[in-house]
Amino acid sequence: MIYMFISAVIALIIIFCYYQNNKIDITEYRIESDKIKSSLTIAQLSDMHSKPFKKVIEKLKAIKPDVIMITGDFINDHGKNKEKMFEIGKELLSLSPVYYITGNHERRLDYFDVLMKELSDLGFTVLLNDISEEIINGNRITVLGLDENQASFEDYKARKKGTFVYKNMQPYFDKLEKSNGFKIVLSHFPENFETVKENNYSQYNFDLQLSGHAHGGQFILPFIGPVFSPGQGLFPKYARGSFGEKPRLIISRGLGNSEFPLRLFNHPEINIIKLTKPQE
Repeated sequence: MIYMFISAVIALIIIFCYYQNNKIDITEYRIESDKIKSSLTIAQLSDMHSKPFKKVIEKLKAIKPDVIMITGDFINDHGKNKEKMFEIGKELLSLSPVYYITGNHERRLDYFDVLMKELSDLGFTVLLNDISEEIINGNRITVLGLDENQASFEDYKARKKGTFVYKNMQPYFDKLEKSNGFKIVLSHFPENFETVKENNYSQYNFDLQLSGHAHGGQFILPFIGPVFSPGQGLFPKYARGSFGEKPRLIISRGLGNSEFPLRLFNHPEINIIKLTKPQE
């Protein structure tokens, strides 16, 4: 009898953990802007970490986004499931254009340059400190994709010591300033929005920043919130949700896991951002 009880408890724990890691939340945001002439839907995906998540495709088929934006760590630093992730990429491209930036995991790969070419050849718009201007649904959308390359293991050690020096991204924001339309910044690291002293991104003139990296704090505890994020440490502020107005930061809790294999009260997430003209 005791063995049946133990087996039942173990089975329930396994089911619970599976649910926590595979039930996808859809979080919707609405942004009004006089730069938008007709409504436009962005799907933000982040931190898949080589998880060939078919449920993502199913969800997006129902949502029918106008554009998909991937904010890094599409493939993990072991290159796991690379070909399967390319197949996921093809399915995403069958739904809408895909904009992509790197995360810390891709940057650790020895074949980084090869991977960037492969993703570009696949059809992704790969932005490495570069800008893309497109007309989508009659709207001019300008996207700056940042390749911050700031999260090697040596970088993490420097952050703990307080000796890490952040890159000055001002030249890229200056270039963005000269462009037109609704301006979006793709940055893997959400903390760079405000906490990076003189190099913070919130000081610049753009409309929206999309970020990931923090995995929602991995665990989200009742009455406490997100628990830990690399680069921010315990109880990170920039782990989920939205901050600011203009510019506005929206953070994805991500879809996969990195080294730590379990999420707790922190389901995988797809952000859906609906851009509309101001209501009359």
